[in-house]
Amino acid sequence: MSGMRTLGEFIVEKQADFPHASGDLSSLLSSIRLAAKIVNREINKAGLGDITGAVGTENVQGEDQQKLDLYANDKFKAALEARDQVCGVASEEEDEAVAFNKELNKNAKYVVLMDPLDGSSNIDVNVSVGTIFSIYRRVSPIGTPPTEEDFLQPGNKQVAAGYVIYGSSTMLVYTTGNGVNGFTYDPSLGTFCLSHENMMIPEDGHIYSINEGNYFRFPAGVKKYIKFCQENEPDEGRPYTSRYIGSLVADFHRNLLKGGIYLYPSTQSHPNGKLRLLYECNPIAFIMEQAGGTASDGSTRIMDLKPTELHQRVPFFVGSKNMVTKVEAFLERHRDE
Repeated sequence: MSGMRTLGEFIVEKQADFPHASGDLSSLLSSIRLAAKIVNREINKAGLGDITGAVGTENVQGEDQQKLDLYANDKFKAALEARDQVCGVASEEEDEAVAFNKELNKNAKYVVLMDPLDGSSNIDVNVSVGTIFSIYRRVSPIGTPPTEEDFLQPGNKQVAAGYVIYGSSTMLVYTTGNGVNGFTYDPSLGTFCLSHENMMIPEDGHIYSINEGNYFRFPAGVKKYIKFCQENEPDEGRPYTSRYIGSLVADFHRNLLKGGIYLYPSTQSHPNGKLRLLYECNPIAFIMEQAGGTASDGSTRIMDLKPTELHQRVPFFVGSKNMVTKVEAFLERHRDE
């Protein structure tokens, strides 16, 4: 462990990189770190207790809520409310934004948006899942309850974003707009330690990640791009490898490390796409851009989109810069088909 830096030590070192910093980032990430440890503990007990499966309710998007969805949502909310840096949260599992009503919270500068347990339906089959979070500076007056406008900010206003992946090891990856760094959880010490410093994605990759079961519902440009990926062109490094886990954090994490593209386009059943702009696409886009990649809805930079509702969905293309540029070209060329 000689020379190993913990998450807490690293945050203190980099504190000046955080806009308006005065210990805020350290405190905010400490609460996320704590909740992640608690959720990680429960996920690792899947199969041993009554913590897996659906609860029989749906979230605002009409999706079945898993027991661990609600558990993770409650733990992250409680951890964030306990700090005086956060005045409210918006979550994929909540119909509306949640304002924290303690006096200290009302004086807080920040709001947090989150997907507390991405890919939760995979827990039953022991597949990696994750937590995604995004931090914004509030636009409403300090000392008042947060408003919807605090949460409906474009992604280019994010001051920090990150994710936790619960897999063969548990990792917390985050950015404050000054690069991307990853920390692996050492359960023997109860500490996240710096393991992936200054993470960068290759400009080109050889992996494409998409649910090809929806192929016949995809736009023509996406169908053409998939065929392009599958063509036998050894001089150009094709065919590419198809890898799709069905857990956004897991698919994204693999492509970030190895190079590749993740695609969730519009379909006939979801003409606006399926992934949520605020809870999934914006934070993932921020991380990807800081790692040297690109994130788009097929024509527009994800982080330039102005949200109009909390649970807004958008098509999503994220990954190695040259691969995203290529799929955008296919979409433009076949837009009217």
